[in-house]
Amino acid sequence: MKRGDDFWSRRRAAVTSEAEAEAKAVLDAGTAEAAADLEERPDDEILAELGLPDPAAMKQGDDFTAFLQAAVPERLRRRALRQLWRSNPVLANVDGLVEYGGDFTDASTVVENLQTAYQVGKGMLKHVEALMAQAEEAAVAEEALPDPADEPVALAEAAPDMPVAPPEAEAEAPPPRRRMQFQFDAEGAVG
Repeated sequence: MKRGDDFWSRRRAAVTSEAEAEAKAVLDAGTAEAAADLEERPDDEILAELGLPDPAAMKQGDDFTAFLQAAVPERLRRRALRQLWRSNPVLANVDGLVEYGGDFTDASTVVENLQTAYQVGKGMLKHVEALMAQAEEAAVAEEALPDPADEPVALAEAAPDMPVAPPEAEAEAPPPRRRMQFQFDAEGAVG
């Protein structure tokens, strides 16, 4: 029997988890009561009680971490974070590469007579066809250039000291590689 699989180990673990759940429920109830009390009070009173500055008056370089405490109501935390994002240019200027940054389901934002190269089921067909045509033109232009491999005599004349391989030698496959083999003697030395 493994340790922890007997009845008393399971019972001790269950009692511990029940006690933790009970403590968490009491803490959550106290937090909920405090949050309900803070929701009824105005922001100015809460800020004065907690010793926090007005979030709207804060600027870049100020310490916003005090607003992240559990005692601060959610609405004040959000106000402070909004001000942080507005004041910091790194956080405020989104580069436009956010994939789901816009609401494209809103029909009122659609431009009338919008035309695009995108075709359903075919994608950006004209753009891809134009790229393929450019690639074909480049291939045709490359074929028009003389291939130095076609003229081995000219290469031999240009560099007489370099041997020119016959075309059938190029077609041969290289020999297979040998695998390394190790032999060990009785003392464990590699030979």
